[in-house]
Amino acid sequence: MYIFLDYFFLLFHSILILFVLSAWAWKSTRQIHLIITALILLSWFGLGFFYGWGYCPCTDWHWAVKYKIGENYLPNSYVKYYADKLTGLTWNPFIVDVIVLIPGIMTFILSCWLNTRDYYSNRNTRHIDPH
Repeated sequence: MYIFLDYFFLLFHSILILFVLSAWAWKSTRQIHLIITALILLSWFGLGFFYGWGYCPCTDWHWAVKYKIGENYLPNSYVKYYADKLTGLTWNPFIVDVIVLIPGIMTFILSCWLNTRDYYSNRNTRHIDPH
């Protein structure tokens, strides 16, 4: 069961990251993108105040599974873990955090701007009199 959960979290977390990096681009996914990125930032900084900056429950749950299957000495960062694993290098945790933080904040700002623009654009088109 733990092996299945390990693969599940790998897939879920990877899809979530790809969604956060790209879903602002489509009007149909912008609102859910804004909600998800807001929740992620709340986790990083809100829950992070109590559990450590950049806290991610998904990583916490995934690491609990990895401990059960015998993996120890896991970094705080999911991205660092897989960057190390995929490249064979040992990435500096601070550099990885910056590489994750900047696009995370930028996609949130972009999502806020696009959602606001879409809201006002839709609002203005509804009030146009066709006559």
